Amino acid sequence: MRKAWVAVGVGFGLVMCFMALLVVGTYSAASSLFGGRGGSVALAKNAVPAAYEPLVARWGNECPELNPALLAAQLFQESGWNPGARSPAAAQGIAQFIPGTWATHGVDGDGDGDRDVWDPADAIPAAAKYDCALAEQLRGVPGDPTDNMLAAYNAGPYAVVKYDGVPPYRETQNYVQVIRKMEKSFAAPAGRLSPTKQAAGAIDFAQKKLGTPYLWGGDGTPEDGGRFDCSGLTKAAYASVGIELPRVANDQWNTGPHPKRDELLPGDLVFFAHDLSDSRSIYHVGIYVGGGYMIDAPYTGATIRFDPIDTPDYFGATRPTA
Repeated sequence: MRKAWVAVGVGFGLVMCFMALLVVGTYSAASSLFGGRGGSVALAKNAVPAAYEPLVARWGNECPELNPALLAAQLFQESGWNPGARSPAAAQGIAQFIPGTWATHGVDGDGDGDRDVWDPADAIPAAAKYDCALAEQLRGVPGDPTDNMLAAYNAGPYAVVKYDGVPPYRETQNYVQVIRKMEKSFAAPAGRLSPTKQAAGAIDFAQKKLGTPYLWGGDGTPEDGGRFDCSGLTKAAYASVGIELPRVANDQWNTGPHPKRDELLPGDLVFFAHDLSDSRSIYHVGIYVGGGYMIDAPYTGATIRFDPIDTPDYFGATRPTA
């Protein structure tokens, strides 16, 4: 759901005419600007919860195979930043150590005299040190050293040695691929980000849904009467051009790098949150179309429409990548 922050004090016909020009303009913007540089390994603003950002920034540089954005993506994949997470396999804490591994590799990261798997101040440094110990152990194994390190964290170093690289386990291969892709989301870009080539197609999909009633949990299926909620709309729009997004808005935040407000291009996903320092508080998402406006599915009782993005709850943007 999303609050209505402003009223547009112009006639509906003029608004729709203006918006039509904006959407038409997205086609040239999305098709002509494909240059740009990649991101650095500094953390993107607000990508990591404020309580953990100093730990991730410090320990993410523990070895050449690791960087803060990669460590952030790994911790997010392991627990979603939940320091009390438990898995059916008895993995514990924010970094999901199993007891035997913690007994060997747990550290007293905050110097308080204990090694507590439930304390991120211990578990985050331990995860970084364990990553780097694995990387050192696997030097000389064929393949990308960082991929091998991540695979070993998931499946154990023996499996990586046995298969001369990332083992052919679906879970492990997915683990490595997801973290390497999410790494871009947690990294602050070093220069202007290039837009996705599919941006115009995603906007076209959303534009064709203008006027469709909102449905909480709606994915646009026949069972939903073709209706959407906010993240259902963005997911379907990008699925129409071959980019798969997670279902929930605060997970969609982690699907690409984060352009600044003055770098927004048509097709970027724009997000709104209750807490502007915590990405897990994101509750709404739309598709930017230019001129300070987005297409979104706002809330129950409303229809898919154009809305301004410059509201007090604006959190940031993501540029999805194929």
